[in-house]
Amino acid sequence: MAKKKKKQKAYNPAIDDGASRPIRAAVAIGDPQDKYSEYPSSGLSPRRLAEIFREADEGNVLRQMELFEEMEEKDTHLFSQLQTRKLAVTGLDWEVQPFSEEERDVAVAEFIDDQLHGLESLNDVLLDILDAVGKGISLSEITWGVDSQGRNVVEDITWVHPKKIFWDSIDDEIKITTREYPQGIPLPENKFIVHKYKAKSGHPSRAGVLRIVSWMYLFKNYDLKDWVSFCEVFGMPLRLGKYDASASDADKAALMEAIIQLGTDAAGIVPSTTTIEFIESNKQSSAEIYEKLARYCDEQMSKAVLGQTLTSDSGSGSYAQSKTHNEVRKDLTAADANALENTLRRDLIRPLVEFNFGPGTPIPTLQFQTEDAEDLKETSEIYRTLACDMGLEIPKRHLYKKFGIPKPERDEPVTQRQQPVGVPGPEVQLKLRASEETDPQPYIDGLVEESAKKGSEIFTRLMQPVLNIIDKTDSLEALQLQLKDKEQLKQLYQQMDGGELEELLAQGMYVANLIGRTAEDG
Repeated sequence: MAKKKKKQKAYNPAIDDGASRPIRAAVAIGDPQDKYSEYPSSGLSPRRLAEIFREADEGNVLRQMELFEEMEEKDTHLFSQLQTRKLAVTGLDWEVQPFSEEERDVAVAEFIDDQLHGLESLNDVLLDILDAVGKGISLSEITWGVDSQGRNVVEDITWVHPKKIFWDSIDDEIKITTREYPQGIPLPENKFIVHKYKAKSGHPSRAGVLRIVSWMYLFKNYDLKDWVSFCEVFGMPLRLGKYDASASDADKAALMEAIIQLGTDAAGIVPSTTTIEFIESNKQSSAEIYEKLARYCDEQMSKAVLGQTLTSDSGSGSYAQSKTHNEVRKDLTAADANALENTLRRDLIRPLVEFNFGPGTPIPTLQFQTEDAEDLKETSEIYRTLACDMGLEIPKRHLYKKFGIPKPERDEPVTQRQQPVGVPGPEVQLKLRASEETDPQPYIDGLVEESAKKGSEIFTRLMQPVLNIIDKTDSLEALQLQLKDKEQLKQLYQQMDGGELEELLAQGMYVANLIGRTAEDG
C-alpha cells in the first residue's frame, strides 16, 4: 500500500514570521491565480497603456506585469535582447568565497557551495531571478526541507508571477496576494528571494527595462499591423468600381461583391453599364516606410536592453565602435552579476548560514567571474608591476578572489612556480651554498669571469652586422660614407639585437645584489 503523502499545513502570517526558523508551508507557489490573464496587450492603445502605468504607480501592478509577459512573447526582437542579457550572466562561472581563512568560515563556505551545486536546474533559478531586469522586480519562493543530518536545506526555488505583487503605498512595502489573502500579506522573512533591478531611479514598478521600451513596443505594434495589411494586398492594384447615378442599392451591392471576388478569385461579372478601374500605387516606397519604422523601434529597444546596437542589430560600424559597444554590454553583465551576487547573499546564503550555524556567523560571498581571458591577462600584468616593480604588498586572499581561483586545500597537488624572468641562467648563476668562507670576493670574481666569457660571445653576435659591412668595404672613406647614410644606419640598428646582452647584464646585477645582501646579513 502506497504511503499517503502528508498534507502540508497552510501558511499562517500571524504565527509564521520566518525569522528564527524556516517556513515550510507554501505561500504563493502553485496558486490558481497563476493560470489566468486578461491579455492587456489586445487592443493596446496609448490611452490604455497610460492607464496601465497609472495603476502600477498606485501599487496595483497586475495589468502591467501581464503586459510585460505578453511583450516578451509577441516581440521576437525584444525577447532575444532580454535573453541575451540574462544568459550572459547565467553562463558565468561562479564560486563561493569564505568570509576569512579561518577553519570555521571555510567550512561554512563549503556547506553553501554544496547546497548551491545540489540545486537542480540552478541556471533556471538564476534565469527566473534575472526576470527583474525586464519587470523591475522578481520573486522566487524557497521551499525549505531537512536533510538526513538534520540540517535545514533548500529543496527547491520556484518563480512567482510578479502580477501577485502589490505595493502598499501607506506602509511602503511589498505585499503578495494569494487566493486566501487577496488583500495581500507582507513577505515573510527568509522565504522569498526578492531581486530588484533599477534601470533608473524611482519606484521599483517603474524601474524595469520593459517599462522603458513599452512605448516603442506600442509604436512597433501599430506599424506591424499596417505592414501586414499592406503585404496582404501587395501586388494587387486598387480596384475602383464605378456605377451609374440611377443604380439601385442591389446594383451597388452586386458591384461591390464583384470587386471583392476580383481580389480573391481574380474573376467576376458586372453589368455592362458599370466599369472597374485598376489603379497602381507606389508600393515599394510604402514598404520601406514600414520597415524603417520597425527597425527604428528595434534599435531603440536594443539600446535600452543592451546599451548599444552593434552587437545586436545588423548595421555598419568600425571595429573600434564594435569593440566599444561590446565593452558597454560587458559592463551591463558585470553590473547584473554584482546585483545578483548581493541578492543571493542576502536572501539565500544568509538564511542558510543562520539556520545551520547560528545568527552572527560571518556570511560567505558569491562571486561571478565577469572578466574574460584577455581582461585577466591585462589585470595580471598590472598586479605584476605593482608587486614586482613597485614593491606593493598584495594579500594572497585578494588575488585568489580577484582571479576566481580556489585556494588549494591541505596536501592538494598544486602547480609549480616557474623560473621568473631575470633570474640568472645556468651560465652565470652562482650556487650559494653554505660555506665557512664569508668573503664574497671569490664569488664576485667568478661572476665577472663567467660574465666576461659569455659577454664576449654575445657581443660578437651583436656586432656581426657591422663586421659584415666592414668586410664588404674597400676603404675607410667608403665606410665613412655608408655610416653617414641615416637610412642605412637605421637598418643596421634594427639588425643589431641587444636583448641577450641586456639579459646578461640584468642577471649579473641580480646575482651581485644577492651576494651583497647575503654578505651584509652575515
